[in-house]
Amino acid sequence: MHTQRQNQFIGPQDGYLFAEGTHSRLYERLGCHLRATGGADFAVWAPNAESVSVIGDWNGWSGEADWLESRGELGIWQGHVPDAAPGQAYKYRIRSRHGGWQVDKADPFAFCAELPPATGSRIWALDYSWNDRDWMSARAPKNALDAPMSVYEVHLGSWRRKEGHFFGYRELAHELADYVTEMGFTHVELMPVTEHPFYGSWGYQTTGYFAPTARFGTPQDFMYFVDHLHQRGIGVLLDWVPSHFPTDEHGLGYFDGTHLYEHADPRQGFHPEWNSSIFNYGRNEVRSFLISSALFWLDKYHLDGLRVDAVASMLYLDYARQHGGWIPNRYGGRENLEAVEFLQTLNRAVYREHPDTLTIAEESTAWPRVSRPTDMDGLGFGMKWNMGWMHDSLAYMKEEAVHRKYHHHKLTFSLVYAFNENFVLPLSHDEVVHGKGSLLNKMPGDAWQQFASLRALLGFMWGHPGKKLLFMGGEFGQRREWNHDDELEWWVAALEGHAGLQRFVKELNRIYRAAPALHQLDFSAAGFEWVAADDADRSVFAFLRKPRDGGAPLLVASNMTPVPRTNYLLGVPASGFWRELVNSDAGEFGGAGWGNLGGIESAPVRAHGRMHSLCLTLPPLSTLFLEHAPDGR
Repeated sequence: MHTQRQNQFIGPQDGYLFAEGTHSRLYERLGCHLRATGGADFAVWAPNAESVSVIGDWNGWSGEADWLESRGELGIWQGHVPDAAPGQAYKYRIRSRHGGWQVDKADPFAFCAELPPATGSRIWALDYSWNDRDWMSARAPKNALDAPMSVYEVHLGSWRRKEGHFFGYRELAHELADYVTEMGFTHVELMPVTEHPFYGSWGYQTTGYFAPTARFGTPQDFMYFVDHLHQRGIGVLLDWVPSHFPTDEHGLGYFDGTHLYEHADPRQGFHPEWNSSIFNYGRNEVRSFLISSALFWLDKYHLDGLRVDAVASMLYLDYARQHGGWIPNRYGGRENLEAVEFLQTLNRAVYREHPDTLTIAEESTAWPRVSRPTDMDGLGFGMKWNMGWMHDSLAYMKEEAVHRKYHHHKLTFSLVYAFNENFVLPLSHDEVVHGKGSLLNKMPGDAWQQFASLRALLGFMWGHPGKKLLFMGGEFGQRREWNHDDELEWWVAALEGHAGLQRFVKELNRIYRAAPALHQLDFSAAGFEWVAADDADRSVFAFLRKPRDGGAPLLVASNMTPVPRTNYLLGVPASGFWRELVNSDAGEFGGAGWGNLGGIESAPVRAHGRMHSLCLTLPPLSTLFLEHAPDGR
């Protein structure tokens, strides 16, 4: 492993950008970089240190052997260590100016970490010969707002295992690519693979913002993972956590004997809900650290986008805090103005450097313009998770069918605001843990009703405006909650009901990718039109999805009761034959086989304000997709 540069030390321009909070490639200057001539350069930001030395495998972890020199004006310590070699473990021994405090810290910019529970960094270079040129040169339209985007959310440690042990990145690459291709998903979204000491945090308590977790292999192994998925035509998104970090002693907290990365006041710097530290977004050097981390994964690992975790916790100073437990901003409000500026700077940097990627916000409030450009006073994200749709839809589906008519608005309300943001509809890991039950077990009734209800919900979701995200296991109806300590219950996927559900999701993805009406205008009111929004008594919902340029629309109709609705009249905008593309009640999906014999001819009968209508059979607990096909084909 060899670095391309003889000297990686920070220069005047780097120092200026670092201090300004706009350096987006800081990982090229700080951290550990091997020299082609031998040894390695080390550089670490510790402005309140009295001394810093590098300790590691080559010097017996002695703090007296390899001292770094101070660049006082920047607070950076740097030096060359001739005996350092690839793969060796190391830390920084930092003695603070304040009271002789001393601690050994992992490198915040390390490219590789020791296998947990060990906490050291490893000397590593990122050499790799990529083979995904075809994907990278053509990925812009696949990550665009008008593209079909059906995301399979994955936790790598519990998707599949072998004899109770983790698969490595390279094995996962082939297993996952085969499965995702078979199922028809367009992207995978990985729960955080940034290094984390506590496996049970699922990666959301990150210590290594530049290191893929060693649990599944080396950095090159993870590169191979991304490379292989790209060669198979699958996009890769990464869950990234700039909202908080753990308090583990070797991590970022109290880094140089002061609150360097976090706020000193716990009312700003400590997260009571997650028992973790909060980044100081008002500190320019911290902004440079985080922006560089985001760009690093896109630069070095060819990722197609970042899903930014817990954005709401960043935006609100009073998030998860009691009265008096937070500090208002300079105007007396609860908005975190420094976090807003950071997120805007972050998104400008990502879209400037990688316009063919995307950023997605997990933001659970009504903060305006999350997915609008920064020059429109937006936060600049490409998309935003629609948490309101998720909560309302699951709350509706949990109701016994006989009671759903009293909650009809829960499935219609999302269309009031559906085009205010560029929404992703998420049924994520958060909904199948901590006693919430699996997706299938949220559905009421007997087994038949549970499977039928879940198929109906997923059909409604795939028809609804917005990109799609489904957490692993939901596609075949795993019954138990997700358990990060075990693999999915793959054995149930072969059972009746589960196998039918899995085939249904596969068919949804096929139709969704093939039908422009279902994805081209996801974020425009021009792509949606209600047909029946107010039939609460029969719990029926029907709407049109429309493509660009006046193309043929699709009709989506859901019956959310176990009572079949025969001779149900729905107005349509065009005469002729309407072909039944998808029927969630089809026998191949585990349904009862109610339907419309593959399609139906319209009649010149007015309904729902339209000159033509279809007299349909709406199967029990079902969703239908019908396509206008005037020639009957």
